[in-house]
Amino acid sequence: MKIEKKKIEIEKKDNEIIYSKAIKAGKRIYYLDVKKGRSEELFLAITESKKKMVGLFDDKQVTYEKHKIFLYREDFGRFVEGLKEVVRFIEREQGESTPRPEESTELSTSEESKSKSFFNKFKF
Repeated sequence: MKIEKKKIEIEKKDNEIIYSKAIKAGKRIYYLDVKKGRSEELFLAITESKKKMVGLFDDKQVTYEKHKIFLYREDFGRFVEGLKEVVRFIEREQGESTPRPEESTELSTSEESKSKSFFNKFKF
């Protein structure tokens, strides 16, 4: 009984989240969690969570597909440099990305008036 309790306490400590940042991107959410390992070392756990619908009609259920990457402090520099290099390559090849609609929270005054006048034509 004591061994079981001690094992649960160790697992809780291993999974302790020190800091977390969620990034919503369409149907995906990326979680950047700073965790503390057994040796008190901090590391980054990156989780991609993607919403999936399973089943048909009344039997539809929402599930989440998750993928994790663990990134340790000694690899941060190489990881960040590699990520920057890949992003620069994609931007050179395809140009900079445009923000998703939910990311642009503020419309300019002219855009706002255009959208209002457009939707005023329809009755909801």
